[in-house]
Amino acid sequence: MRNTLLVVDDMEMNRDILELIFSDSYKIIKAEDGLQAIARLSKYKDEICAVLLDIFMPEMDGFGVLDYMHKNNLNKTIPTVLITGDTSNEIKKKGYSMGVSDVIEKPFDSQIVKTRIDNIVELYLHKNSLEDLVDAQTKKIKMQAEKINQTNRNLWDTLGAIVEFRNHESGMHIYRVREFTRVLLGAVAENYPEYGLTDELIDIMAFASVMHDVGKISVSDTILLKPGRLTDDEFEIMKTHTTKGSEIIDAVCDTDEEEYFKYGRQIARSHHERYDGRGYPDGLVGDDIPLCAQIVSIADVYDALVSERVYKPPFTPSEAFRMITNGECGQFNPKLLDCFRIARKQFEELANRLK
Repeated sequence: MRNTLLVVDDMEMNRDILELIFSDSYKIIKAEDGLQAIARLSKYKDEICAVLLDIFMPEMDGFGVLDYMHKNNLNKTIPTVLITGDTSNEIKKKGYSMGVSDVIEKPFDSQIVKTRIDNIVELYLHKNSLEDLVDAQTKKIKMQAEKINQTNRNLWDTLGAIVEFRNHESGMHIYRVREFTRVLLGAVAENYPEYGLTDELIDIMAFASVMHDVGKISVSDTILLKPGRLTDDEFEIMKTHTTKGSEIIDAVCDTDEEEYFKYGRQIARSHHERYDGRGYPDGLVGDDIPLCAQIVSIADVYDALVSERVYKPPFTPSEAFRMITNGECGQFNPKLLDCFRIARKQFEELANRLK
């Protein structure tokens, strides 16, 4: 606990008087000029509960000490009281502007000065205690939030892995889509700041992307694993994985307050929408399609093209790039295609490393 007063005055008699007044209640350390005061502050900063500071001293004056305390954030935890013979308005204004808690004029009444200092010390100790409590609670809340986030991520990874297992995939598809999504989100954030993509949102959306095909859990194996082209009726059933996916996420979390689930729901439902309105299930047009779903759509299509499937061999990354940018895989947001072009090298490096 802080219980040390630093008395700073170039007059020995003044230092001794203040020591006599406070020695019954506090440990006293003294300095005869500003430079000594800074040395004491540096050594005992975690023990000092207040500084009693004279203004006019050799080597360095009291304002120099106040400037040092301000630059090192010491004034936030250690109150300073000016005890000076000059209590003009100019001195008071300057002192208060530099963060002093009180200005006491010499000569002073010992009882009054002790009461004022005691009150200031008690106030600061209480304030510091509350701030420590708030910091501790904030850290606890952050840790709890991180645990919840990690639980959500684990849940989503598990659901995604189940889909991959049913689809006879290695489990790398959801990982690749997540990484492609993260790369494209980064390019959008850098080139189109109007979308407001923060680092936190990028992280949330990238992890939410693993839910894009969760609705395939509801699709029968005969359709899901069919090696050839689907019939029209089979394709209509396959298309329901978008709405089924959003329903599954709704069953897990029925509120939009949890961002992971909000973006996961949007991605699951809308990642097959197309910018010209020719996608499904809702035929959304342009920016009516949630941004996260638009981005995952490009990542998903790219990975489908460069990966081997039961119905096709893989395309090369350069072929996949050409097919997407030429509109052979449906229409995408022109701004996102610009970012896709910018991030082409990162996509191709990921495709080659993770295939």
